[in-house]
Amino acid sequence: MAACLGAVGLLIGGITVFSGSFSPRAYVSNHYQRATTRDIGTDARAYTSGKSPTRVANEITGAWSPAGQYADATGIYLRYSKDSVVLKPNGTGTLILVEALRTSYSRYAGTVGGSGWVGRGDGNSGRGGGPGSGK
Repeated sequence: MAACLGAVGLLIGGITVFSGSFSPRAYVSNHYQRATTRDIGTDARAYTSGKSPTRVANEITGAWSPAGQYADATGIYLRYSKDSVVLKPNGTGTLILVEALRTSYSRYAGTVGGSGWVGRGDGNSGRGGGPGSGK
């Protein structure tokens, strides 16, 4: 009986430990320093790392493969099914912004438009409706 209870306790403890990393958002929150003063309103939560944007991107994409990715001199943009993770140079480190895809799409469309970063996170592809849509 004691062995069964111990096994159940280990199972519950393991689920609790690993459940925090079941999304890119949770992964970032568990691995990087929270920077509330760098938040963008209530839309984007900010985190920081002393590592370069490329290194942070490799860590995040190693844990969570993005559905879309774009990089230029302004930063590295990772698109997931519901969230975006934007990595911007911050001195010798990185500013990491995690935001719902529905708000980040409009914020970064001018930068990532045409790069494979499609979709607004609301179930739509970003195309308009009407005659000929989806062609």
